[in-house]
Amino acid sequence: MKITKHTVAAIHYTLTDNSGNILDSSAGRDPLYYLHGEGNLIPGMEEGLEGQEKGNKLKLKISPEKGYGVRDERLIQQVPRTAFGDQKVEKGMQFHANNGMVVTVTNVGLEQVTVDANHALAGVDLNFDVEVLEVRQATEEEISHGHVHGPGGAHH
Repeated sequence: MKITKHTVAAIHYTLTDNSGNILDSSAGRDPLYYLHGEGNLIPGMEEGLEGQEKGNKLKLKISPEKGYGVRDERLIQQVPRTAFGDQKVEKGMQFHANNGMVVTVTNVGLEQVTVDANHALAGVDLNFDVEVLEVRQATEEEISHGHVHGPGGAHH
């Protein structure tokens, strides 16, 4: 069976940047199960996995446009320190902004805190080594819910 819309695939992957630094990996963990064609993976990953079968091993190079997007300097803002109340604020901390976006603190000053709403991998070329471990037809419930149920998926 090939990976197509409304199939469930299980994959192992290792993600590296262009310098070969490992950014993420499923090695030593359960495989990643996902429902194909529902936007559960970044676009470049879904495109690269389309038509693959159990046992296939592949390398995918994904540009920022098909990954986590290009960096947008408009998503970096200065916020008054008082906006955080008495809360401890340190570089690297993440908060949910009032608009629901997740922001990362990149600098803490006496009066201002700099936050960045870009994804940590925005602007980064992504290099995936992928092995397809399983492909099956999704259940009607998985399709209607838009995600995998059972092993590797939601239990509800």
